[in-house]
Amino acid sequence: MSALLSARLQQRSQPLRETLLATIDLLDRRRASEIGDRVIDDYVSLDWLEWNGGALRLTVTGQNVRRQLLEQLEQPE
Repeated sequence: MSALLSARLQQRSQPLRETLLATIDLLDRRRASEIGDRVIDDYVSLDWLEWNGGALRLTVTGQNVRRQLLEQLEQPE
C-alpha cells in the first residue's frame, strides 16, 4: 500500500468506524448499492469487509470493530 493511500485511509478510518454499524445494517438488508463504491473500497482496504463470491461480508477485523462499537453503545455515559 502506498504511503499516500495509507495516510488517506488513516484519515478516513474514524468516519468509517462511525458509520460501520449502519453499513452492516445495509448489508444485512441486502442494500449494498446504497453504501457507495469508494466507501466499500475503503472498508476493504482497511480489511473490515471482504468480497466473498460477489457479496460483501465482515472480516474478523470488521467483526472486532463491530464488537467494540456495540460495547461502547452499551456503556452508560
